[in-house]
Amino acid sequence: MLVTADTVDHAPRRGRIYHALYFQVLVAITLGILLGMTEPGWGAAMKPLGDAFIKLVKMIIAPVIFLTVVTGIAGMGEIRAFGRVVTKAFVYFLTFSTLALIIGWAVATIVQPGAGMNIDPATLDAGAVSDYAAKAHDQSIVAFLTDIIPATMLSAFTEGNILQVLFLAILTGVAINLVGKPAEPVTDLLERLAQLVFRMVAILMRAAPVGAFGAMAFTIGKYGVGALLNLLALVATFYLTSLLFVVVVLGLVARYNGFSLWALLKYLKAELLLVLGTSSSEAALPNLIDKMERAGCGKAVVGLVVPTGYSFNLDGTNIYMTLAALFIAQALNVELTFGQQLLLLAVAMVSSKGAAGVTGAGFITLAATLAIVPTIPVAGMALILGIDRFMSECRSLTNFIGNAVATIVVARWEGALDREQLARALSGEPPVDAKDVPSEAGPILAKELAA
Repeated sequence: MLVTADTVDHAPRRGRIYHALYFQVLVAITLGILLGMTEPGWGAAMKPLGDAFIKLVKMIIAPVIFLTVVTGIAGMGEIRAFGRVVTKAFVYFLTFSTLALIIGWAVATIVQPGAGMNIDPATLDAGAVSDYAAKAHDQSIVAFLTDIIPATMLSAFTEGNILQVLFLAILTGVAINLVGKPAEPVTDLLERLAQLVFRMVAILMRAAPVGAFGAMAFTIGKYGVGALLNLLALVATFYLTSLLFVVVVLGLVARYNGFSLWALLKYLKAELLLVLGTSSSEAALPNLIDKMERAGCGKAVVGLVVPTGYSFNLDGTNIYMTLAALFIAQALNVELTFGQQLLLLAVAMVSSKGAAGVTGAGFITLAATLAIVPTIPVAGMALILGIDRFMSECRSLTNFIGNAVATIVVARWEGALDREQLARALSGEPPVDAKDVPSEAGPILAKELAA
């Protein structure tokens, strides 16, 4: 049996739970918290461990997306199927991203987490958020759209821009699909390369506990648990709202589409802990692609929905933006009319796409939104700068779960979901027809191994 990230996560031998990736990451997170609390200086010094792991994962993301998308589109048969999948995916993204914004707005309006703070905007340190505001200024919708096109075919990979890689992969996949039979050797080669790349992912995931330990120790050591106390109302409101969205909204979506959200979360437990430890959903992107294929979702659907979802289906970020924006307005005693609040929602929907793929995207997106809605001073972001790191973990987790659910739903809509394989995967059993053949090996290799 080939050893991949999935087999390492899912099948620890009886009595050897310490072999499971999720257990190792959980232990690492716990140790990171303890170190950050007892030795803050040492904890803050662990930052390079987390940063190095994130760089390792980002190094492999571009080839994973490119190979998955190209081989998926190439195997679609009719190119019309590609347009169908993209349309269905964006209908889902738009619907639930908007719903996330509305839920964040409704909770902030009802709970009023910033009310009573009575802060004078003149006393805020605008310089503390100047860097974020500068980055947000560069994230206009026009700049975002033009930035999707890479300067060269190679620069899409060297710059690490997910949307550029996706754009190039779609072009390549469509071209291979249109060429047809003469391009089959190319598809065969790409499928074999995909096998190698996913084996690299399995190797890199061995370092996940180290990365999670370093990132968590840094967060607690640098900012301290006490940083939460001053603005506990906002943090608690954001976490509860995100939990409400996941459990109620995504739970109902999962139930309607015939699967259990809780079973899906158990299936992705190692990836969720990795996202929690690193505060980055990108850290688990390669594994999410692999596991969604193993769960019976069509390769082409996975290849298109997961990468685009990381830029366009940001449920956690959308909840955060409306909550944070209204919190700042309430804290500064800025009265917003209903029309201004609607404008805030509309701008947040657009700006959340404009800041996709940028480091600290949630905070930068908020800056971009407030810059376009000048009623709320951008300097007000200084109020939440100290706790943003704690909220980024919840943002990332919600975004990750939302994209996992979206992949299964779009696969079902497209008729590209193997329900029996999904049920077996979510129950912890191996796939029906390919117990020992990893999905990344591709159909050609699978046939050869079966022979």
